[in-house]
Amino acid sequence: MAPWSHRAVDDGLARRIAAALGVSEPLAHALARAFADEAEAERHLRPQLAHVSDPFAVGGLREAAERLVRACRDGERIAVLGDYDVDGVSSTAMLVHFLRRLGSAPEAFVPRRMEEGYGLSMAALERVLADARPSLFVALDCGTNSSAEVDRLRAAGADVIVVDHHVAKETRAACILVNPRVNDPAEAPWQSLCTAGLVFKLIHGVLKVLRLEGDSRGSVIAVRDYLDLAALGTIADLVPLRQENRILAAHGLRALGEARRPGVRALIAVSGMEPGGVLTSVDVSYRLGPRINASGRLADAALPLRLLLSESQEDCLRDAAELDTLNRERQEIDRKVTEEAAAQAGEHPGEGCVVFGEWHPGVVGIAAGKLCRSLGRPVIVLGCDADGAKGSGRSVPGVNLVEALAACSGLLRTYGGHPMAVGVALDVDKVPEFRRRFAEEVARQLAASSEEDASAREIEIAHWITPADVTDRLFDDLELLQPFGEGNPEPVFGLRGIAFDRPATVFGEGNFRHQVSLGGGRRLGFVAWRMADRLPPPSRPVELAVRLQWNRWQGRRMPQAEILDWRPA
Repeated sequence: MAPWSHRAVDDGLARRIAAALGVSEPLAHALARAFADEAEAERHLRPQLAHVSDPFAVGGLREAAERLVRACRDGERIAVLGDYDVDGVSSTAMLVHFLRRLGSAPEAFVPRRMEEGYGLSMAALERVLADARPSLFVALDCGTNSSAEVDRLRAAGADVIVVDHHVAKETRAACILVNPRVNDPAEAPWQSLCTAGLVFKLIHGVLKVLRLEGDSRGSVIAVRDYLDLAALGTIADLVPLRQENRILAAHGLRALGEARRPGVRALIAVSGMEPGGVLTSVDVSYRLGPRINASGRLADAALPLRLLLSESQEDCLRDAAELDTLNRERQEIDRKVTEEAAAQAGEHPGEGCVVFGEWHPGVVGIAAGKLCRSLGRPVIVLGCDADGAKGSGRSVPGVNLVEALAACSGLLRTYGGHPMAVGVALDVDKVPEFRRRFAEEVARQLAASSEEDASAREIEIAHWITPADVTDRLFDDLELLQPFGEGNPEPVFGLRGIAFDRPATVFGEGNFRHQVSLGGGRRLGFVAWRMADRLPPPSRPVELAVRLQWNRWQGRRMPQAEILDWRPA
């Protein structure tokens, strides 16, 4: 049972937000916790595309846009290589589709994970040079730290554009670089964009260059045509859904739901959803994203790229079905790896955990995420192949994995990523020492941020409510906060005045559900995951920590509360 916390907010501000925005009191109180005034709250609640900043304000972007325009005008050979995760595939599909509309014929590449590793590796690069012989090479979601590879491209006569959001190490590649983490101030509203968001802005920048040059295509082509793919990469990459990320994700989810792109329509269909319906960030994270990722993890990420670029509904349905099959295969492998890694993690207690086995390197990231959530500590899961140990790490608040790996860099061949998620490769014989050093560095970081880490484990109650507050209007208002994710968590409400009239129903693997009357003929369904060992006692008043959302199924919607915790009233 986690501790609950509740910080009182300015009731006057909450009332002003409720009046100015026309929202219910519970939502107004949740907004008052995060924003200083009504204007800030409204910009978050009702994100506008008009509030996306000038693309030319992003460091390096205007130069990249002008170089792309020149390459298209002169009929140059262009090669685009994007990494094989959802962000990389979405970014590559966006840019290739857009360049085709400008009359170019770019060749698209995705690293073959098992043979070429991830990102802009020398092996992937040699394949691009042999197949495409480009005069302009564009790297997406990789390349910031690929100095040797960029030098190789330049020696082969190619100009290089890198669009990336990964943290730079000591040296950076000598190229046209669009990377806010390298070029731009920390407070810039585009600072936390992933590569899909940056490519969206790059497309906007190219259109602006065309308009400035009097080219009609700058006005005929709409940047909003790429909102669906921008949202797909943004939500799947777990970047903070604030400021420009929130704008792209909110508007892009609606575009994804419309499913105008044949590949997106087919992907939604095999994921068990109806095209034209309402999509949430959960649908992207747990339905669409994993199917795109499955191919890159087990086979060839060129398959989802082909799906997103195809105009043939027949081809898209075939490719989407293949992705669905690969995802089922990935799930079975993932279950086995997670079980074995969890057992090994129990043998290595401590704050920072490194586990290693003869596992498929393509699924270790999923296992790392599951173990990190279940253990509440940073986890790196390493698989192995003929080339050594390769793996992925996931973190918790208070531990920056990039900094932790930097402290172990003498043991590593390569590493990179974000503070909360990294990739790493090293020699097998160095795994024991890496395990020890990593645990030491994690312990050091946690000691320095112990108070923040303790507060992060609390359940933060946004506002206390009663059954009378649980109305259809509140459920509708809460949907305005979508999409939820990093930096924009779903609010948790404390619900008082509830008593279960009979024992809850246990189902699945340790879950329970129930329904209670709210009065006036209204009923509210409850669901709790992995809490069947702690059932609320019947006929006794309890307090619940809940998330509230519409549960949609087959065209119907029902109010539902997800119980995170409960305690006696």
